[in-house]
Amino acid sequence: MECMFACSRRVGRGGFDKSAIFVRSAGGMEHGFVIVVCRACENPPCAKVCPTDALREREGGGVILDEDKCIGCGNCAEACIMGAIFWDDEKNKPIVCKYCGNCTNYCVHDVISLVEAEAGA
Repeated sequence: MECMFACSRRVGRGGFDKSAIFVRSAGGMEHGFVIVVCRACENPPCAKVCPTDALREREGGGVILDEDKCIGCGNCAEACIMGAIFWDDEKNKPIVCKYCGNCTNYCVHDVISLVEAEAGA
């Protein structure tokens, strides 16, 4: 959960509500946890369904959000196959990973890392 706090702090907030990463139980302590975060898809479906081009592909994978263009339709969150686009109810805009890697510094179990992907991998 420290990774979620670290992500929210990138925008100066405490708690989890601005986090672009989510940790949930996989069905009890014996099954561990599932980390839901952007996997930086090639040809990201979230960007393809954006009617205003507010989400565009990021060089090296993933997407970049232009909040000024976003109309808050939510198509991106519905299209994300990982369920990794979260929603900022205050702004009515998606919360997308910025690939800063801050969460990796606070993962006490060393299960999160930020690595460069090879094209086509």
